[in-house]
Formats: sequence, C-alpha cells, structure tokens
Amino acid sequence: MSDTGNKKFHAGWVIFALAMGGFAIGTTEFATMSLLPFFARGLEIDAPTAGHVISAYALGVVVGAPVFAVLGARLPRRTLLILLMGMFAIGNALSALAPNYHWMLFFRFLSGLPHGAYFGVAALVATSLVPENRRTAAVGRMFLGLTFATIIGVPMANWLGQAIGWRWSFALVALMGVATMTCVWRLAPYEPAHPESSPLRELGALRHTQVWLTLGIGAIGFGGMFAVYTYLADVLGVVTGVSAQAVPIVLSVFGVGLTMGNLLIPIFADRALMRTAGALLVWSAVALAVFPLVAGNVWLLTADVFLIGIGGALGTVLQTRLMDVAEDAQGLAAALNHSAFNTANALGPFLGGLAISAGYGWTAPGWVGSLLAIGGLALWFASITVERSRMRKLSAVRGNLPC
Repeated sequence: MSDTGNKKFHAGWVIFALAMGGFAIGTTEFATMSLLPFFARGLEIDAPTAGHVISAYALGVVVGAPVFAVLGARLPRRTLLILLMGMFAIGNALSALAPNYHWMLFFRFLSGLPHGAYFGVAALVATSLVPENRRTAAVGRMFLGLTFATIIGVPMANWLGQAIGWRWSFALVALMGVATMTCVWRLAPYEPAHPESSPLRELGALRHTQVWLTLGIGAIGFGGMFAVYTYLADVLGVVTGVSAQAVPIVLSVFGVGLTMGNLLIPIFADRALMRTAGALLVWSAVALAVFPLVAGNVWLLTADVFLIGIGGALGTVLQTRLMDVAEDAQGLAAALNHSAFNTANALGPFLGGLAISAGYGWTAPGWVGSLLAIGGLALWFASITVERSRMRKLSAVRGNLPC
C-alpha cells in the first residue's frame, strides 16, 4: 500500500477514536432530554424544573470549555483527550447515583465540564490529518459520533430508561467514556504540544471580533433546536398522542437528519463557509416555525423533526469558521464553539420552559426556537458586514501603497 493510502487509513482510525467520544457525549446530552419525563418523576419534580438539569450540563460545558482549553494548552492533545474523557465518565457515573434533584444538578454540571474542550481538541486533531480544503468534512466525520448517538445511543438510552430505570442510561454512558479513553490511547497519535503553546497565547483568541460574532451566532441561532428537542417527548405524548414506545423512533429520525446534515452540508461549507451558515439559519427558522403547526400529526411532525435535525450541521460549519478567525489561538476558539452551543442548550430549554409555564402550550418552543434562529441570522449579517468593511479598508490601504 502507498504512503498516501497508509495516511488515509490511519486518519480514518484516528477520527473513529475521536468519534467514539462524540458518541458518548451525544448520547448523554440528547438522552437526558428524552429521559426528562422519567427522571422528573424519579426526582419528584415537574418537567420545567427538570429542564434545569439539562441547563446545568450545558452550563458545565460553557464553563469547562475555556478553562480546560487554556489550562491544557501545554499538554499533548492525546493526553488531554484521555483526561477529559475520564472526567466525563466519572460525572456520568455519579449522575446515575444522584440521590436527589440538587445533587443531580451538580453531577450534570460536572459531566458537562469536559464536553466542549474534548470536541475542540478533537476537531483540531481531525483537521490536522487532512488537506486544507477538507477541514469541514473532517470535522463533520468526527461529529458523526455525536449524530449516530442520536440515532442509536439516544433511543437505546431511552429504551433502557423505560425498561429498567433512567439511572442505567447514565451508567451506560459512563462505560462509553471508558471505552473512548481506550480507543484514543490506542489509535490517536502522540504529539507533543507546540513549543509556543501557552495559556496566554490561547487567550489571544478573545481579541478577535469575528470570534465573538461567530460564538454569538451559535449561542443564539442554535438555541431553537434545543428548545424543541428538550420537550419533544412531552409533545409526542401530550399533543400528538403517540405511545411511549413510538418516542424513540421519532428521536431516531431526528438523528438521521442530523447525520445527513453532517455528511452533506460540509461539502458546501468547504466551498462557501459563511453562505452555508446563513442558509442553515434560514432553514432552521422555517423548520422550527412549522413545528407547532404539525404537532398534531405524527407523520408531518416526524418529517419536520428530520428537517430540524439537518439544521444541526450549523455546529460543524461554525467549528471551521472559528478556526479561520482565531489565527494562532485555535484551541480555545475551537473549545468555545461548544460553550456557545451549550449556551444555546441552556437558553433554548429555559425559554421554551418559560413559554410552556406561561400557558402558551407544549408546542410554544417551536415559535421560541424560530425566533432564536432569526436572532442568530441577525448576528450572521453583522459578521458579514464587519468582514466586508475590513476587506474594503484593506483594499483601500493596498491601493494607496506605492508600487
């Protein structure tokens, strides 16, 4: 076999190891939403209060991503990935043992701390293995672990929660975390940290306006998907009127949409990154607005859930965008992408829960989500405007330079 073939084979196995972690993280992140009715009863709280458990995990991601990205700047990436996944496994094991609501909040916060830094470092490893024009595709392949979790892991955890108890779902995720540690250790290459890497260098990412605008697009624009997904199981039971056994099937359809998005959208993103991001925000705004209108029909609702899932490819697109605008502080920027999306994960369920509690009905998160997508689109326009202004100034300066 040629050297090129060997490199491709090696890259494929490395991305597989990284995707294992994505599968574990995706399972716990999305399964917790689908298990909301079960652990709400088990912890003796109502559904909107149980949504705070999901927000606690998201808050952990928001806090942990920048902290671990900065503190781990001088560690070899493989070592950092193993440490992060070890903490993730411990957090989920403790979640399975949570004796009450307040301990559950703390353990979910702990579980979320390594999430963003893991994906950020994994994205950097994945893109380092491929040519420049295939970066988004590599990130998309790494994220397939997360998307396959929504097809296989989440329904499996949901079924496990129904059959023998929701605590076993978190225990299963803890075992997945241990399996990921083994795969990363065996398959990922060991490379020392860059000699110039340092916490201060990583913090340099925060100087760039485009980094903040890109994070804002994710934090607001992605919130709509989480607003709907969090309460999807309740909508299916209360509004659509399907049996509990049908819920995992609809959740799998969402996962298929998410997977298709991460397979196909990067092809367009590697050619026109920001145009693709804008198109995905419009797509999500429309699909989320349709959700309340079709909630009474299981077939139309399932089709719309598939379309909402496709919009989830926004995460992959913005991951590459952050690498482009962060210059030499890519570690922190890549991790902050997941802080942004888990800000969305906290914001979406919170606003959706407020709308439900205010009496607007179980389908109200669809309208909330559409407005959030439109808010993300407004920030996308701001980012484009700032970029064009910068390019015009650069052209003017170059035009005034002597030949």
